[in-house]
Amino acid sequence: MARPNYLFTSESVSEGHPDKVCDRISDAILDAFLAEEENARVAAETFATTNCVVVGGEVGLSDPDRLRKVMGGVEQIVRDCVRDIGYEQDAFHWNTLNFQNFLHKQSAHIAQGVDRDGAGDQGIMFGYAVDETPELMPAPILLAHAILKRLAEVRKSGTEPTLGPDAKSQLTLRYEDGKPIEVMQLVLSTQHNDAAQTSADIRAMVEPYIREVVPERWLTDKTEWWVNPTGTFVIGGPDGDAGLTGRKIIVDTYGGAAPHGGGAFSGKDPTKVDRSAAYAARYLAKNVVAAGLAGKCTLQLSYAIGVARPLSIYVDTHGTSQVTEVEIEKAIAKVVDLTPRGIREHLGLMRPIYARTAAYGHFGRPPEADGGFSWERTDLVEALKKAL
Repeated sequence: MARPNYLFTSESVSEGHPDKVCDRISDAILDAFLAEEENARVAAETFATTNCVVVGGEVGLSDPDRLRKVMGGVEQIVRDCVRDIGYEQDAFHWNTLNFQNFLHKQSAHIAQGVDRDGAGDQGIMFGYAVDETPELMPAPILLAHAILKRLAEVRKSGTEPTLGPDAKSQLTLRYEDGKPIEVMQLVLSTQHNDAAQTSADIRAMVEPYIREVVPERWLTDKTEWWVNPTGTFVIGGPDGDAGLTGRKIIVDTYGGAAPHGGGAFSGKDPTKVDRSAAYAARYLAKNVVAAGLAGKCTLQLSYAIGVARPLSIYVDTHGTSQVTEVEIEKAIAKVVDLTPRGIREHLGLMRPIYARTAAYGHFGRPPEADGGFSWERTDLVEALKKAL
């Protein structure tokens, strides 16, 4: 039986965090290829360090001339990403950074399995949903993202020019009877310029924005604030610490409230089930909870390279379901085609919608008119009920 009373902590990192800079670049490269051809194949990795960005991996388009065209634009994509994030530091500047491109044509041995509509690799993927927030997401990770996103908005608008792009947040929430009721610890470390001298200066600047996004009832006199607890944080981003694509998978998903299959998302086209099946698993888990079939749902899918159908579907409702997990598993298999092609078509994933996912979480975001975050729709509710 689940514990009713406990503390739980999740963290987030900003778009200027070194690893997130790399996720953004990898996903922007993916978008460029998908904009050229919906069946583009991309597995792009990025490494960033002091005044240097290196990209590599495999890519594929059906036409060699178009492949060369997109490859020729990769350097500008990288510089545009770094500029949009906000890096104009002496040792990491969008205009002066050194760039190296090691992207190459996709392996024919990998392509042969995908071209038969199979999965691009073996693996296990998890989805999760819980009814503790309107977004059906765990509250700690949702709020950790919201804080950093709000601070990025006021930084980019010029309202708070003292702030820098690199930041991390962390919240510890107290749960009572399984529901979040109070923030016990709030941690924020944010890059800043020399105008801010102390942690107190930074707290005075950021606290009003934090209070905009965290429910007022959850910030109490027991809440402990830790804002820039080490003091000065002027040197940030890849100049302060190297970055790599795919190192923030728990930040990307559920903040540790649910399992993660191990595969990262960014830079991978949706033939890779690491990405598309993880989105499908979230989509299904969210619809199970939205349909009132459970208050909490963890869902696992498994695949083998070159094999179209999922090898298994597993559901755990943590004792909150109105029907058995076996019945829910059978209903899920009826309402959605969970082959890699079926997922891509149902969710409309073969579109350039991925750069926006690179920071502030892949889940818990509203579905967008152009198909972005389509996996957050709750349009399976009636179909699931009918299948049951």
